[in-house]
Amino acid sequence: MFDKVLIANRGEIALRIQRACKELGIATVAVHSTADADAMHVRLADESVCIGSPPASDSYLNIPRLLAACEITGADAVHPGYGFLSENARFAEILEEHSITFIGPTSEHIRIMGDKITAKETAKALGIPVVPGSDGEVATEAQAMKVAKEMGFPVLIKATAGGGGRGMKVAHSAADLGLAFSTARAEAKAAFGNDSVYIEKYLQKPRHIEIQVFGDGKGNAVHLGERDCSLQRRHQKILEESPSPALNAESRKKIGEIVANAMKKIKYRGAGTVEFLFEDGEFYFIEMNTRLQVEHPVTEAVTDIDLVLEQIRVASGGNLGFRQEDVKFSGHAIECRINAENPRTFRPSPGQITYWHPPGGLGVRVDSGVYQGYRIPPFYDSLIGKLIVHGKNRNECLMRLRRALSEFVIDGIETTIPLFNELVRQPDITNGLYDIHWLEKYLGKS
Repeated sequence: MFDKVLIANRGEIALRIQRACKELGIATVAVHSTADADAMHVRLADESVCIGSPPASDSYLNIPRLLAACEITGADAVHPGYGFLSENARFAEILEEHSITFIGPTSEHIRIMGDKITAKETAKALGIPVVPGSDGEVATEAQAMKVAKEMGFPVLIKATAGGGGRGMKVAHSAADLGLAFSTARAEAKAAFGNDSVYIEKYLQKPRHIEIQVFGDGKGNAVHLGERDCSLQRRHQKILEESPSPALNAESRKKIGEIVANAMKKIKYRGAGTVEFLFEDGEFYFIEMNTRLQVEHPVTEAVTDIDLVLEQIRVASGGNLGFRQEDVKFSGHAIECRINAENPRTFRPSPGQITYWHPPGGLGVRVDSGVYQGYRIPPFYDSLIGKLIVHGKNRNECLMRLRRALSEFVIDGIETTIPLFNELVRQPDITNGLYDIHWLEKYLGKS
């Protein structure tokens, strides 16, 4: 087991990782920018190191400074959390070159799954169902038109690198294709420094279903069920639940086994998430995230498995602590991402939290790194906390979630809590009848 883990992240996920380390008796090192000097994860760590000014490029994305922090503190492992360098293959390689363990997959797997074309080809070769699309990159508008006409409109043009909805445009007809193609390439170049794109069939009313997987790097792998992440705005998830109200036991078992077997074949190490679009009873692979997900607590709630603790155990050389038959699913869980944003315009709302009262009670969990008096900096993602609620069934979970949201008070800034108070009372949400386009349509009408 490791002696000291440096957490190369900030906010709620840094605190979440810290807690797992503490339970394992591992010392922790927090890194922070000058803007995060008073952050909770910094206050509670055994050691802390300032690694630069507020821009992420000068701090949380600065590999030489993170490496120096490891050497100064004697950290023998790094947990990247999510975002920042969590899916940077070169970062993982550099750490290994300096005899520091990267708590995550191998750099090879990060690299394979980080490029969406390669990931799709790999998934297909492993027997995972994929969305119909182009064979690799589409370099010109003329080539794009040929592929789109053969496939049939509408089509989705997507950046081969990155994610989060950037470099992703829909062409509903041939007349739309030229602008969609050029815009997707321009966005991809600006966001990822890579303007290559590919084309997929655009599904009309799909659900976004993701399968949580876990492997030990030795050929053992399991799935931990699915999460339904269909409630999205501009391809950004805002609410996740498990199990999905759209799946039955048979489809859940089938896709879970397909994904787990694929991870066994490649000897995948650590936590990963294989994401699908689901429509008319069929699954279509879209990407794999080779890291811990924001929504991992949903899976923890229904399986009673600490994913971060298992990440650390496996990275230290341990075997997978459970078999597929040991994974038992219990009840229903929902997570709401609480952002410092206007609940209508989604404009970021940094500033000082003047009052903070999180909900409590049976089946209620709040993951957050903020506190009363904390000033939210304007430099980073607007996520300030996650409300996770668990119940014996979906109805109990929704009732508990409504109660918890009504107790959640944050003053001094705007948050998305009022939006969630609305959403959990909408008939389509309570009945589980929503797809990835539902939220944007609802916001457009309200």
